Amino acid sequence: MSKTSDGSREVREPLVHEDMARSKPEQPWMVYLSTFFAVCGSFAFGSCAGYSSPAQAAIRNDLSLTIAEFSLFGSLLTFGAMIGAITSGPIADLVGRKGAMRVSSAFCVVGWLAIFFAKGVVALDLGRLATGYGMGAFSYVVPIFIAEIAPKTFRGALTTLNQILICTGVSVSFIIGTLVTWRVLALIGIIPCAASFLGLFCIPESPRWLAKMGRETEFKAALRKLRGKNADISQEAAEIQDYIDTLERLPKAKMLDLFQRRYIRSVLIAFGLMVFQQFGGINGICFYTSSIFEQAGFPTRLGMIIYAVLQVVITALNAPIVDRAGRKPLLLVSATGLVIGCLIAAVSFYLKVHDMAPEAVPVLAVVGIMVYIGSFSAGMGAMPWVVMSEIFPINIKGVAGGMATLVNWFGAWAVSYTFNFLMSWSSYGTFIIYAAINALAIVFVIAIVPETKGKTLEQIQALVNP
Repeated sequence: MSKTSDGSREVREPLVHEDMARSKPEQPWMVYLSTFFAVCGSFAFGSCAGYSSPAQAAIRNDLSLTIAEFSLFGSLLTFGAMIGAITSGPIADLVGRKGAMRVSSAFCVVGWLAIFFAKGVVALDLGRLATGYGMGAFSYVVPIFIAEIAPKTFRGALTTLNQILICTGVSVSFIIGTLVTWRVLALIGIIPCAASFLGLFCIPESPRWLAKMGRETEFKAALRKLRGKNADISQEAAEIQDYIDTLERLPKAKMLDLFQRRYIRSVLIAFGLMVFQQFGGINGICFYTSSIFEQAGFPTRLGMIIYAVLQVVITALNAPIVDRAGRKPLLLVSATGLVIGCLIAAVSFYLKVHDMAPEAVPVLAVVGIMVYIGSFSAGMGAMPWVVMSEIFPINIKGVAGGMATLVNWFGAWAVSYTFNFLMSWSSYGTFIIYAAINALAIVFVIAIVPETKGKTLEQIQALVNP
């Protein structure tokens, strides 16, 4: 019997290698297509986030909104995103990753239509709330779906596309918004939502979710469709099924389960990265970049164009190296750059407040902000979402991922709300605070965050939750 077993292994190995070699050109095709339709949701996310800046003056004039009414319109996006974050995890577990993305797309479409047809503040606000809900749900389910369908060799690079498309959506919305009316811009916002909704009918569901639901035939069919018809999926399918079988013996996850000892490290890693990503100042600086440049005496329009281009370019250049450099080194390099950028900006405003070297103030301000946004785009922007999509066991992924996304959106609201108050208190002190928080992020990453590069999701669980 042992001879037969040994012999079959000797015969099988070259055949597996041959099959893998034959299937290599076709293997990523369906993964790429699935990722494309998923990140259409990320582009929709960016379109929602970038809408209010170019549309602000026109909406206020056309609908006679006060500053307070428009401020409410802007903030409802974040509140809607919080609701989306809370509910997206359970929805993704109940109806699948594709189903959750369809729900997100539908909310965004309804929201954009409400904004387009709005004659007053009520319809406008309801539309903004709906797009916020869709945006918050997309922010959770897109990286989760990509992580669950992608091979381990380029999972990080594909997951990073989520952040690239968010940045691109923001930049495109800002540029197009200077060329068309706010109602037309709302209609344009429907395009990526519709592309995602319709495209999801052409791609397979997450094999890991299908396995979790006990749909074994569909699970293997989806995995084969993703890996290629000639690929040997037996080992990967067995690993996924063994892991799911182990999880099935565990009770269904509830909110309090996140604080059990076996999950606490996963929760700490994901929640910690989300806290440092947001409280390091990104949304305050992003939302009020023009104000920062204006206060520093740098041309606002030029600064915004440089900012938008740099954000997309750095994020795009970062994607191919995620699976080579690893998650942890990118987080460390990024956080270090954030500290440096904040300190340079702090020096700029310190000089301005004390009337020292006035010619250096605008130069230092723009250099500090560009170092900051370039560093954020190089790691801290995308990596927390990549790690979150990998770090949770699948039985708590819905609850834990939804809560981590909620923490992220709460941080986004808190930082964007308090930024102007902090700048009024002390412009250079604001950036010193952000520098200190990003310095703590470096310590956190070194001490707590594991390297997940080149590991399957099941191997990551064994590492993080032994």
